[in-house]
Amino acid sequence: MKIAISSEGADLKARVGHRFGISPYLIIADLGAGNFEAVASPGSLGQQGTGVQTIVLAISKDVQTVLTGYCSPAARRHLEANGIEIFTGLSGTVGEVLESYKKGEIQKVEVAKIEHEPEKRIGNMGILIDAMRRSCNQFASMLPIFLGVVMLIGLLNTFVSRQFLASLFSGNPVLDTFLGAFFGSILAGNAINSYVIGGELLRYGISLFSVTALIITWVTVGLVQLPAEIAAFGRRFALLRNGICFLLSIPIAIITVVVVNLVIR
Repeated sequence: MKIAISSEGADLKARVGHRFGISPYLIIADLGAGNFEAVASPGSLGQQGTGVQTIVLAISKDVQTVLTGYCSPAARRHLEANGIEIFTGLSGTVGEVLESYKKGEIQKVEVAKIEHEPEKRIGNMGILIDAMRRSCNQFASMLPIFLGVVMLIGLLNTFVSRQFLASLFSGNPVLDTFLGAFFGSILAGNAINSYVIGGELLRYGISLFSVTALIITWVTVGLVQLPAEIAAFGRRFALLRNGICFLLSIPIAIITVVVVNLVIR
């Protein structure tokens, strides 16, 4: 049996996370094997949609029980729909909570009670301090992304010549748009990356059709994240959604650029 415990750190001495969706780590404890695994939670980034990725992470790890401080009603619905039992209102260290669970000392808290928990804590100075600490953690977690963009641009300027790009992008609006959509589909990262890289491609003379398609598929098509999406929503839905978004990105990019050119003239 596997248990997921929201955690502020990567070991059993860390404090239990206040909220399941945004805690920095999930401690996955395997009661049968007697070991545990600390997994960085995507929800700690605070970006839109990362809370869903935390749910997908728990499901993909075959978790049967979640122990946390608070679980939102939306997250609770998704977890319970996948047969995962949820215990909330917990505090202390991960190790202490885990031992209490093993001894059967943890009781379920009524959903109605925990739904009002955030309102009761409004104005608490401890929450303000916790929010500031989380903001610092989010900035620290995003810093490698920005550094990666800078390094990627440097590599692009150093090793990718205009002649090479010209050989890939022929100037044909439809073909260039398709290539831009293709590269956007296989790349992954923060949406900000696509804007910076798109700007560099424009500076290299790549058409706005291609760059627009790249940005669209970057944020709507995720081949790298496809396994997680399949785990959450099923293979058929995930493949259809990604395929439809890819196909629609081409006419949307072309129409967008045509309309923009008409407006700015």
